[in-house]
Amino acid sequence: MSEKSRALTRPRAVLTVLGVALAAITVPAVAARAASGQVVTTVAAGDRAAALAYWTPERIKQQGEFDGLPPAETIGKLWPGPVPAGVGRLFFTAVPGGDESCTATVVPSPTKDVVFTAGHCLDGGTDRNDQPIKMTNMVFVPGYDHGKQPHGMFPARAFAWSDTYQGPSSALDDDGAVVLDPVGGRHVADAAGTQDISFDPVTGPVDTTMLGYPVSQLAHGEALVSCTRPATLDANSVYTDWKTDCDLAGGASGGPWLRDFDAATGKGTIFATTSRGAVNENGVTENLSGAALSDAVHDLYQRAGGL
Repeated sequence: MSEKSRALTRPRAVLTVLGVALAAITVPAVAARAASGQVVTTVAAGDRAAALAYWTPERIKQQGEFDGLPPAETIGKLWPGPVPAGVGRLFFTAVPGGDESCTATVVPSPTKDVVFTAGHCLDGGTDRNDQPIKMTNMVFVPGYDHGKQPHGMFPARAFAWSDTYQGPSSALDDDGAVVLDPVGGRHVADAAGTQDISFDPVTGPVDTTMLGYPVSQLAHGEALVSCTRPATLDANSVYTDWKTDCDLAGGASGGPWLRDFDAATGKGTIFATTSRGAVNENGVTENLSGAALSDAVHDLYQRAGGL
């Protein structure tokens, strides 16, 4: 069967949903290319409040209720216990497009407000008319599980990716950082915990736990799904990434690849995030790739706490 590699955001909603979804859109400031080497979008205070109001429980559930969902995973399994520290769903609206979701993870930072995800969850690229696709209504829900929001919902005040990342058609440095507002006086790291992240070189194969919220017939985006598989390093002249035969569907993008994961504590160390999947003609993900964490992404991470 033929297959193609694609970014694993949740597929765009069908037209009947878009008519509702686009009614309450707010648009953030245009992304600015910083001298530091990152592309940064800041979100106005009013737009942050609008994003929190936009993502009602009904709208969130609607994410997994459209025809044509990818088949249920067979390698990926529903996570059997509480969601591990810092992991959650990232919701946003692509304009033009519709409501989407990815996966993100809280990482240590001086401000305690930073989550890590895939670059293509933040950079929508351009539409068929070469106009920028803007990401709006961005919020993060750590610990999400079947509508439950145990730690609350946090709006994005800024998001960024390295200027070495060339958009959704690229696999190089497909990582991004989102900086969140505290809610009720609590920072997201204090509310939900963190996963460690390391930029030290790692040689494969690596025993890896991959986590994500695929919008598939198995989970409908409502539950965390995991794969525990060996990851191997694949390097070429353009980029270096990690590969596994995990079959998580769209919506898993940005999910953490954890080494040295301890199931008892729910903690590990991020060394990649889900970037792309090779999807066959039946909509089944044949394998996943995660961009290796480069020096440029390390710089993005170090600067994110200052946004």
